[in-house]
Amino acid sequence: MLYQQVAAELRRAIYSGVLGPGAQLPTEAQLMEDHGVSRNTVRLALGELVNEGLVTRTPRRGTVVRDRRPLLIYPQRELEPRSRGELREAFAYAVAQEGREPSQYIEVLTVSPVEEIASRLELADGELAVVRRRLRFVDGQPYNTNDSYFPRDLVADSEIARPGDIARGANRVLEELGHAQVRVVDDIWARMPNQEEAERLQLELGTPVMVYVRVGYDGADMPVRVAVSVLPADKHLIRYELDSR
Repeated sequence: MLYQQVAAELRRAIYSGVLGPGAQLPTEAQLMEDHGVSRNTVRLALGELVNEGLVTRTPRRGTVVRDRRPLLIYPQRELEPRSRGELREAFAYAVAQEGREPSQYIEVLTVSPVEEIASRLELADGELAVVRRRLRFVDGQPYNTNDSYFPRDLVADSEIARPGDIARGANRVLEELGHAQVRVVDDIWARMPNQEEAERLQLELGTPVMVYVRVGYDGADMPVRVAVSVLPADKHLIRYELDSR
């Protein structure tokens, strides 16, 4: 179809760097003239690029190329030992390693978790959990959400159950409580965001998200943490490194 041809040419210009982040695309009239197509064809082509997360439309500037610099995540590194002098938690450490500025908004609640979380934590009926709900920012922009659940009886008297940031990270606190995580199980899948997620993360229309659930187990193989992250697909790259040596 004609609109797909127009979209393909613009897509190539974006991926090749001819149109870099923040660059303004030609106006609809210019695209109509350049490609000899109708206004409806141009709008369908631009709509496809919007849905792919490549461009965004603004009232004043028209259609501009989005900054697609993804945050590189190495899930296998979260439990790697760091020096005692390194007090930043895993997310802040990963962002800082890329020369970027991390920040987050934290809400701490005691909840009766939904069945999916309760079963992963192996909680008995009626057992409560402490959840640390975090909206995370990179360079001042909302990047992802992370809701970490812990058995309340395990963390009730610790920093995990209190409001505020834990500079050294909840993983270190679990270690100090005698429940260092020695094994994790990850589940990752993709879907479209719900309305709350789209609003909190300021997502462009059509942007999918990855849901990343990690269950951490201590040395007795007891689940001590369930972390649920919602990662906009255009802002994150998950990389696993496997070595058979």
